Amino acid sequence: MNILLVVATEGEALFFGALVAEVAVTGIGAVNAALGTLQAASGSRPDLIINVGIAGAFPQGSLQIGDVVVSSQITYASMGAENSNGSFLDLRTLGFPLHGTFYNQLPVWSQAAQVAEMLNLPAGEMLTVDTATGTQTSLERLQSCHPEALTEGMEGAGVAMAGLRLDVPVLEVRGISNMVGPRDRESWKIPLALKNCREALDRLLAVVQDF
Repeated sequence: MNILLVVATEGEALFFGALVAEVAVTGIGAVNAALGTLQAASGSRPDLIINVGIAGAFPQGSLQIGDVVVSSQITYASMGAENSNGSFLDLRTLGFPLHGTFYNQLPVWSQAAQVAEMLNLPAGEMLTVDTATGTQTSLERLQSCHPEALTEGMEGAGVAMAGLRLDVPVLEVRGISNMVGPRDRESWKIPLALKNCREALDRLLAVVQDF
């Protein structure tokens, strides 16, 4: 299976470059991720695109810093409109799909849940945001809109959109570097999150070759 790994930064690429897969560095954010993935995948035509890196975990869940998570759904949580009362209107409410029949919720590889179970990794909804959460108010708004969400990142939806346009399945795999909420940069454990993510990805790459 031909696999393309998509990362946001050169620092992340250093952790994953030794794996047996092509690595594309796109820059941060969903727009960069979509454009960079399209550019990289249009030449190599991968069978599977995996977005890897770090993420924040929502405190209402059971995830801890250093855990590794696999996506069962990628949600572009930032895309929508603010109502006059301050509530959030998603794309389905507004009547504007992102692509085809897909609104904020974007599909992942059909074998994602099976692979996560084989590797004993948690799987769930992973949010993509344009602005990383830094206040309790923002955290509570996201949690109220997405009570089942496990993580927050900034690129997954962009990679998923590129996959839809290329008709290539996408998976998001991230190591937890911090908890979502009031910003406390000193508590982040980025090296630990990337180390654990690389180890999980190494096992994942071996498993997916059988699909």
